[in-house]
Amino acid sequence: MADPAWLEISVIVDSETAEAVAEVLSRYAENGVVVEQGVDYNDAEDVGTPFGPCRVTGYLPVDETTEEKRQRILEGLWYLGRITAVPEPEFKFIEDEDWMAAWKKFYRPILIGEKLLILPAWMPSIEPERIAIKIDPSMAFGTGTHPTTQLCLAMVEKYVVPHQDIIDMGCGSGILSIGALLLGARHALGVDIDNESMQSSRENAENNGVADKLELFKGTVREILNGACSIRQAPLVTANILTPILIQLFDQGMADLITPGGVILLSGILEEQDEKIRNAAEAQGLEFLEKRQIADWVAYAYRKPQK
Repeated sequence: MADPAWLEISVIVDSETAEAVAEVLSRYAENGVVVEQGVDYNDAEDVGTPFGPCRVTGYLPVDETTEEKRQRILEGLWYLGRITAVPEPEFKFIEDEDWMAAWKKFYRPILIGEKLLILPAWMPSIEPERIAIKIDPSMAFGTGTHPTTQLCLAMVEKYVVPHQDIIDMGCGSGILSIGALLLGARHALGVDIDNESMQSSRENAENNGVADKLELFKGTVREILNGACSIRQAPLVTANILTPILIQLFDQGMADLITPGGVILLSGILEEQDEKIRNAAEAQGLEFLEKRQIADWVAYAYRKPQK
């Protein structure tokens, strides 16, 4: 038998804790982290409703750094456990070919709205009439498997304006920008503060043939408003980030990125936190359009009034 090539790390937690655990694992699992949750489907067209606990899984290559990384992950989970309950992780050594099978089993095509399909990069399209967004799962979130991404992407399909621009705050894998561009947007500005997100967005845009229309910027709302990018405003702004960050972005002037009459889509919000988001959005004078929900996660669409 060949020597093991990978160390699989998995933790079973509730949906509220899954993102924090994934963040800890992703610091050391350079090939990405997967969050897997059970899904109920009503019919073949249903995008599904997540239920039950989440399994967060990452893979470490077996080399001289593996034990140090394992210890650092345990340390990070211990500190997280001081805030919320986190069970002991499971560790399993696997061979190279088993890793590929284990990695790919988490992914299947996901139907979004009426037009879109999130497609793992190695799979052929199962719905030729749909617009396929090809995503290489190199990050924990933004691969389309998480409800927050599905909610926001479905609303992008509804609110994107062909031949106009979009600003994507906290772009992550770039999936929202790419979806908007494939639906006909003229130009997308993807904004993040993380170098890995910049790289992931760039690679995914190239895989989908829209790299020439995606501008990436590592910086702040204020820098955008001050002219650091090619656009300062857009008729569609997206922000699929955690609630505290959304509120910080509003405080920094995120509403000023929306052109008068334009729409902002807010996701990454737990149901118990939605009042904070409503208050923050309404404090900016934004008008409520709709709320969508999958399990405990909600997303909002707001419009900026015409002057």
